[in-house]
Amino acid sequence: MSQTEATEAPVTRRTGAPVTEGAPNARLRWWTELPLILLVYGAYSAGRLLARGDTAHAVDHGLELLRIEKALWLNAEHPLNRLFTREPWIGIPADFWYASLHYLVTPALLIWLFRSRTVRYRAARTWLLTSTFIGLVGFTLLPTCPPRLLDPSHGFVDTMAYYSSWGWWGGEASAPRGLGGMTNQYAAMPSLHVGWALWCGVILWRFGGGSRLVRTAAVAYPLITTIVVMGTANHYFLDAVAGAAVMGAGLLLTPLVLRTADRCRTALGLRTMTAGRFDGGDRPHGEEPVVPATAASRGSISPIVSGGCQTSPGERIPRQRIIEPEPGAAPSQAGDGAAAAAR
Repeated sequence: MSQTEATEAPVTRRTGAPVTEGAPNARLRWWTELPLILLVYGAYSAGRLLARGDTAHAVDHGLELLRIEKALWLNAEHPLNRLFTREPWIGIPADFWYASLHYLVTPALLIWLFRSRTVRYRAARTWLLTSTFIGLVGFTLLPTCPPRLLDPSHGFVDTMAYYSSWGWWGGEASAPRGLGGMTNQYAAMPSLHVGWALWCGVILWRFGGGSRLVRTAAVAYPLITTIVVMGTANHYFLDAVAGAAVMGAGLLLTPLVLRTADRCRTALGLRTMTAGRFDGGDRPHGEEPVVPATAASRGSISPIVSGGCQTSPGERIPRQRIIEPEPGAAPSQAGDGAAAAAR
């Protein structure tokens, strides 16, 4: 390694070993992260209630989506819904999938990232929350009636109501019994069930270790969720497409959101944090922040031996060039690279 590389490469304070990627300047704390996530989720839930919209317009939007899908030969909701209604061994697990995993898998992966992939957590969390906010805007601007709430003449069966005796949900929505009226049932576009499942799949694929089982789960989870939301008559296929598009938009906006947040923190006099990226290596949880070697003690990392250092008799530094003295020259004139005279 050249002298420039040795003195400019960042090192950890614990081990002194060089690393290839900067780490946060401030450690994340759960007692600041949890209120932030709860605040955003509370705003999301409140926004769903405020964005109920006009029922007639919501029904018109749902029927328009059906017409577009039929024109494009994309109408997969009817055959899936008939299958889920006819086969309880498929329909009941699908209802549990829809009512549960959305609220279990996503928080579990956030906690896992926070504890095991700290460098990645902030960017991943910001991506999820930004996309959720975009979805809230979609609920507000485009209230959409899901297939299950259309007139029965359109051929859809609400499997959540059909199998309600098997679960904790009621006949109104996937919420617990008696709480269905607290949800906005016309928030079908986009499908955040699909969007959050896609986020989980990407996180598992990128940071789950690369095993075949993990990568199979990373692909299967969003794919099965897409089938479930259509088969239970909770979403149209275009809702699922919109959910994926929302996650893509959130991913593109994440760097901007992180930079804006850091500027705000700086303006408020708070310590800023370098954004984790979705590539490269990871810093173990609990590892001290990295500092540039130029700011560290030169003696701890410099490969150059100081001028005051002397070798033992007959010993030389590895790869040191030996300069032979001229005949008759005194030992002190032989140069710094000469071997020490034997005693």
